[in-house]
Amino acid sequence: MPLFDSYMVVDWSANGTPKTGRDSLWIAHLRPGQPLALSNPPTRHAAMTLIHATLSEEARAGRRVLAGFDFAFGYPAGLAQTMAQSTGQGADWRSIWAHLHDNLTDGPDNANNRFDLAASLNAHFPGDGPFWGNGLARDIPGLPRRKPLGWGETLPANRRLADSLAPGAQEVWKLSGAGSVGGQSLTGQAALEGLRRRLPVAVWPFEDHGHAPLVLAEVFPSLIPLDPTLHPIRDAAQVIALAQALVLWDTTARLSTLLDAARQMPESVRRFEAMILGLDLSPPATIRPAVADLSRDP
Repeated sequence: MPLFDSYMVVDWSANGTPKTGRDSLWIAHLRPGQPLALSNPPTRHAAMTLIHATLSEEARAGRRVLAGFDFAFGYPAGLAQTMAQSTGQGADWRSIWAHLHDNLTDGPDNANNRFDLAASLNAHFPGDGPFWGNGLARDIPGLPRRKPLGWGETLPANRRLADSLAPGAQEVWKLSGAGSVGGQSLTGQAALEGLRRRLPVAVWPFEDHGHAPLVLAEVFPSLIPLDPTLHPIRDAAQVIALAQALVLWDTTARLSTLLDAARQMPESVRRFEAMILGLDLSPPATIRPAVADLSRDP
């Protein structure tokens, strides 16, 4: 029997103004036997309203949902550990998510303070902090425009294990420029913390997902070969393809294997970094994308 009754894939965005179409928010929700629901909300506020309503409805109906979000769910351990030294709070992914939720201002028009928030996170470090790439015209003290030095020494590690394994994945610290994912991760983790506080969710691989009605996981749609026939806009085609892939994996043992792999992941991944669902971590000597042969699956 499949583990889940429906599947959601969200291509997130850190846009500072409302936007639809290319390079914007796309949500695919697929329940086998039903038409796929594809949405393109113009703002994160509108997206989270839709996501909350959909997940709430599925939970009330007794349907179990796997929801994948296309942004990093965590950071290398040094961020939470350094913040814990200066604040006295706990050091793991929960402390980061709570801090982002409580300190990010993200309005209904997408206006947000993510660059200033990154600068305040950098301030916990005695020298340069890890976040970089100020994308605003104004200078922000403590947030450099260029990449700092000292990774793995005065700064946390530059890349997570997941970023090293997924082809094309970028570092979580970079806030602007081609391929940057830092802004999506800051705004996304803050949004999901709000969801955690209102719904019975488990966050994979951080939490036990076995009996949770709603499971949230980090995904990377670019692992799936692009099928342009699914939709003329690349982002939309990718969320559709990954939602279909999740259904396929759940009809075999693949999805169960991928989820259960959390038990064997390094502690740094299970407490701080998170992992991209769809990367096959067994055996460790030959880590490879689990989606590489998707087109040949039965």
